[in-house]
Amino acid sequence: MSRKMNISISVLLILSLLFAFAACGAGKPEEASQPLQTEALGVIHEPEFGGVYIKMTIDDFNALGFQYGDSVRVTFSNGYTMDDLPYFNGYYVDAGQPLLVAYPGYDYIKAALNYGDDLWDIAALKDTDTATVALIEHGTYLDVQQARDIHYYDEREKYDSDEIFANFRNAAVGELKENILYRSASPCDNQHNRAPFVDSLIEAAGVKCIVNLSDNESKIEGYIAAEDFDSPYFLSLYRGGNVLLLSMNMNYTSDEFRQKLANGLSDMAEKDGPYLVHCTEGKDRTGFVCILLEAFAGASYEEITADYMLTYDNYYGITAESDPAKYNTIKEKNVDAMLRSIIGDETADLAAADLAAYAEDYLKNAGMTEKSVAALREKLVK
Repeated sequence: MSRKMNISISVLLILSLLFAFAACGAGKPEEASQPLQTEALGVIHEPEFGGVYIKMTIDDFNALGFQYGDSVRVTFSNGYTMDDLPYFNGYYVDAGQPLLVAYPGYDYIKAALNYGDDLWDIAALKDTDTATVALIEHGTYLDVQQARDIHYYDEREKYDSDEIFANFRNAAVGELKENILYRSASPCDNQHNRAPFVDSLIEAAGVKCIVNLSDNESKIEGYIAAEDFDSPYFLSLYRGGNVLLLSMNMNYTSDEFRQKLANGLSDMAEKDGPYLVHCTEGKDRTGFVCILLEAFAGASYEEITADYMLTYDNYYGITAESDPAKYNTIKEKNVDAMLRSIIGDETADLAAADLAAYAEDYLKNAGMTEKSVAALREKLVK
């Protein structure tokens, strides 16, 4: 047998073996990689903002491979499922829309409806239920995440003044009386290190009545008992019965929100100012209430927008000049949406609308009497 023939036979044998191995594996496709998914996790009701904490820390969740901008599925053990949720590190969806959020400072990831109804009630959850989060697709909403990604710092030295750090200011727009209405972050909840600064500022401003949109008595007593509580002026007002506790959620479109606000503003009108309106950051609930009161006092759309957006300058350095895309998005998603909720018309021309008349109608429809509305006007408006 020639050397050439030996080589040919060897090649044929090798090819035969390769085909044989291929045939053996033909009926056994490669095993698919495991989908990215959490184990079953406990859930906690978060009533203030109307959401469901899923008991995994943000860092642990991201360490599994989830990324901001992903599309995910949340499945609760009672069968309620939320498909194609965007996963963001902020509330970057329209009012009423669902998301999975990893907001800085939260203990856990949270499923919620932004400015919407309480997901815990919608999903009919119980404390014994669990939740599983699974990846649908990486990067589905990455463009939104990148366009709206904002965060702030809790260190005073990173800000130019106490007022900016505390998001504190006089809402001096429209026909509001001079130095009558202030807004800020919380003077009692020190989770963002701002409470002592707010406390000093409201004392200097001579604030006599505080409208606290976020807390109840139990939470206030918890703040007072905390080691870092350092708000003596707030405490004096609280002990004197001059802190109105509204304990409102985030859903400014709900009847509950409107009724609590009507009751709170009626009580406020019975007390002397200057007044402070605040929630936790002085951003969302405070933003809505100040929009309403400023409109009630005859402020223009431009004045209301400028005051609301000053919060985003204070916290994030976002202005119409520094970041026009983010500025306009926040204005449209927040200011415009809140004003249209007050007006009750999604297509209203906000610049041309009689905002004062709409604000008064809102207060009356929410439950304030003619007498209370007149008293509020007497307290606030020139």
